This record gives sequence, structure tokens and C-alpha cells, in this order.
Amino acid sequence: MSTLNTSQNSISPNPGLVKAWISAFRPRTLPLALSCIGMGAFMAAANGYFSAVVVALCVLTTLFLQILSNLANDYGDSKNGADSVHREGPMRAVQAGHIQAEQMKKGMLVFSLLSLLSGLLLLWVAFGTEGLMLFLVFLGLGLASIWAAINYTAGDKPYGYAGLGDIFVFVFFGLVGVLGTYFLQAQELQSLVILPALVCGFFSTAVLNVNNIRDINSDKLAGKRSVPVRLGQKKARVYHLMLLFGGVLSAFAYVLFNYESPWQFLFVLALPLVLVNGVNVWQKQTSKELDPYLKQMAMTTLLFVLLFGIGQVI
Repeated sequence: MSTLNTSQNSISPNPGLVKAWISAFRPRTLPLALSCIGMGAFMAAANGYFSAVVVALCVLTTLFLQILSNLANDYGDSKNGADSVHREGPMRAVQAGHIQAEQMKKGMLVFSLLSLLSGLLLLWVAFGTEGLMLFLVFLGLGLASIWAAINYTAGDKPYGYAGLGDIFVFVFFGLVGVLGTYFLQAQELQSLVILPALVCGFFSTAVLNVNNIRDINSDKLAGKRSVPVRLGQKKARVYHLMLLFGGVLSAFAYVLFNYESPWQFLFVLALPLVLVNGVNVWQKQTSKELDPYLKQMAMTTLLFVLLFGIGQVI
């Protein structure tokens, strides 16, 4: 494999198999996976439906799905050329040769099975033997989630390369994650819960957008038509500000429609971090400068959800 053009991307010594797999799991993305589950759990608790066992199984299943998605992304981007000598972001495990492609495929299979088994246990705990129809509906959603996790970049026709990743992230990390977690506890939906779901959808898509702005040049060369590739650098940053504004507006809308206490505005404490992300994504131009704001946005989303959820519960 050729040596990369920048010192950031020079091939590092093999870190060892365990560390390589942990790196491939991409731990810094996991807080984002927890955000939608946390939001659904807080909304259920605020309405008197909280179930610790259901939430714990939601967390476990979502973590398995997120790791599956990360492994599939590592494998798919290497196979399809997005992870190449032109990539400016962090080097991935298959690209660096730390994990062989066939090993990565086996890892994807393991986490597909773990996601399925954890999901089946979750549905059995939530619905028992009496809610067969609901069990089947959520099983379908679970299988769709596994399909989406794999086919983002690793399928025969990866939808991430067609620029559809934003839609899938918005749906699965927003609507499905939050509303699904809420419904699995309450077994009913409150219409206003869609607003907190939109918060997670907008912010999760913003995390993906930072990633795609960072990788815009290598994605363009690989034929990956992400939203930033389609829009261009400047419009992609405008789009990013719109995503952040949409998340904040959805939070304010929920509180205003459901106002009971000033504590419900606790989430405003996280707004400076949202602003920091927006300003820096607008101003920073190089991939190296942008990369820290991917993790920063993921952590900001988790903090925003915690503050928002606590404010609704107390």
C-alpha cells in the first residue's frame, strides 16, 4: 500500500489486533448512538412509562448496530475507494492493513447476529407473547436497521455513495431511535414526542455532515456523492447551520407546546457548544481542522439530550 501524502495519514505501525478492532469500532461515534435512546427514555419517563430493562436492551442493541455500521463503513469505503491515498481524515483499519477485508466481513457478521439477538430479546421483554403484531412490526424495523447499517457503504449499491446517508441517519438516529424507544416502553405514542425525535435527527445528521465536509475531496474522487459533494463547500456549511438551527428550534417548540416549568429550558446550557460547532465548521477549511468537531458535535448532542431530558423529568 502506498504511503499517504500527509503526515496525518502516514501508515502507522500495526497497533495489535485488539487495539485495531477497538479502533474500528470507532468509540467516539458511540455517544451519538446513545443520544436517541436517551431521548426516548427521558420522554417515556416524563410521561410515566420508564422501563430500565427495556432501555438497557435498547442501548445494547443500538451499540451493536452502531459498531456494525462502523465496521461496514470501514470495509465498504476501502472496497469502493473512498479510503484511499487521497483520504484526509483518520486512516481506517482495512485501509491501513491492520484488519484484513475478510476478517472485517466476519466482524460484520458477528455484530449483525448480536444486533439481531439483542433486538429479539428486547422485543420479547417489551411485548411478551401477547403483542405478536407489534413484535413483527418492530422486528421488521430491526431488520431494516441492520440492512441500513451494512448497506450505507458496504452493499452492492451503497446508498451512502448516492448521497442518501443524511436521510437514513435522520430517520434511524432521529425518528426510529427516539420514537421506537418511547413506544417500546409506553406502547403508545404522544404526538409531541416527534419534536425531541427531530432534535436527535437534525443533530445526528449534523455529525454526519461534519464527517462528509471533512472528506469531501476524497469522496469526490471516489464517486461518493455525499451531500457536501453535491452542494459544494460553502453550501454544505450553510446546510450544517440549518441542521443545527432545526435541532434547537425543535427543542424550543416542544417546551413551548408542553410548558410546565422553567426547568424545561435546561438545555439552553448546551447552546454555546452548538454555537461553537457551527462557527468552527463554517470557518475551518482543512480536514485536520474540521476533524475534532465531529467528536465535539457527537458529545454536544449527548449533552444536549441529557440536559433536555432532565429538564422534562424534574
